[in-house]
Amino acid sequence: MKIFKEEQRFTQLWLLILLAISLIVPVTIIIKEYAHENSTMSSTEFTLILLGIISSFAFIFIFKLTTRIDEYGIHYQFFPFHFSFKKIAWSEIEKAYVRNYDPIGEYGGWGLKGGLLWNKKNGIAINISGTVGIQLELKNGKKLLIGTKKEQEAKRVLENYQHKIN
Repeated sequence: MKIFKEEQRFTQLWLLILLAISLIVPVTIIIKEYAHENSTMSSTEFTLILLGIISSFAFIFIFKLTTRIDEYGIHYQFFPFHFSFKKIAWSEIEKAYVRNYDPIGEYGGWGLKGGLLWNKKNGIAINISGTVGIQLELKNGKKLLIGTKKEQEAKRVLENYQHKIN
């Protein structure tokens, strides 16, 4: 029995640099306002505003995509959107394979994408980074792509369970 497990977070260098740069402007403005001679901002307000700004930028780091493939099906959780694992049983799957995709062109970027606001024919993508995903075509006609950084391992495990797909 093969089991595939993967956990991903938003830790790309380009994202960290972008967040750091975009933090500089509001923090600088708040510090200048607080340091200004005629400022009406109290120390408490200053601290709360800075904490609010930094917390809102740090929010992205709580996102986590967890994927598990086992004998029962494919399980995924994209926290904080899913508080528990979503399970897709093998009997619900028409096709399952690993493929390359264009995150921006096909789904509008990374995260929980697709569906109502983007190209519906591609279905939904749940991804953190990269251009490789586990493509699921379900018997009900829906499509789901789950991003992966473990392309070869995902391929091997899916091949192992192809017999379970009716």
